Amino acid sequence: MPDIQTFLIVCPLVLLAGFVDAIGGGGGLISLPAYLLAGLPAHSAIATNKLSSTCGTALATVRFARQGLMHWRLAWPSMAAGLAGSWCGAHLSMLADSAVLERVLYLVLPLTALLVLRKDALRDEARCREGGERRTAGIAAGASLLIGVYDGFYGPGTGTFLILAYSLLAGMDVRRANGQCKAVNLTTNVTSLLVYLRGGQVLLALGLAAAACNMLGNWLGAGMAIRAGSRITRPIILLVLLLLLLRLLGVY
Repeated sequence: MPDIQTFLIVCPLVLLAGFVDAIGGGGGLISLPAYLLAGLPAHSAIATNKLSSTCGTALATVRFARQGLMHWRLAWPSMAAGLAGSWCGAHLSMLADSAVLERVLYLVLPLTALLVLRKDALRDEARCREGGERRTAGIAAGASLLIGVYDGFYGPGTGTFLILAYSLLAGMDVRRANGQCKAVNLTTNVTSLLVYLRGGQVLLALGLAAAACNMLGNWLGAGMAIRAGSRITRPIILLVLLLLLLRLLGVY
């Protein structure tokens, strides 16, 4: 049973992580270091973090869906593609050195930040594309597959990259892009969590307390994302990209 100090370190940071994740993805860049800072072994930290983040993502998904921002005919193919990509990425990670991907990310992150700063990125209105819904579903599923591979192989910032892909490539408005992202993230999170639960790596008492905090953060963040749209999503995504760069540089 973790001591009270562990709860005091983890719970506030996991609440913040849920808030950030609901708006722009990338909450794991805050929550996972929180578990490690509290002194948990790496495997227990990853597994327990998966419990709290899955619960938070589930609540955010429900909130976006209740606001009519979840287009299920678009979401199901993306969820299946994201799951397949994550499975492939996890197996690929056993064969390749993650340092290769880290070097690529040094170039990708500044370019991504420049895209986010463009005025036509992360619009509050959807952009019409030739081919209609079927083409949008195909683009979203393709992006989910590729980013799912990244999620299984490396992981941090997956939600952020999904939101950007759905907005920039599939032409979704930022609120709907966020809703679709939550559905895909929830699918991959549940799959991973089941594996960790079977392996007995999850610290249930700490994970459930942190889950309550993460759910509160996700509920508040989802509400703000729904109300403010790109005005809040853009700065939060830039913050997540900065955190990912600092993580790559070994700052924390």
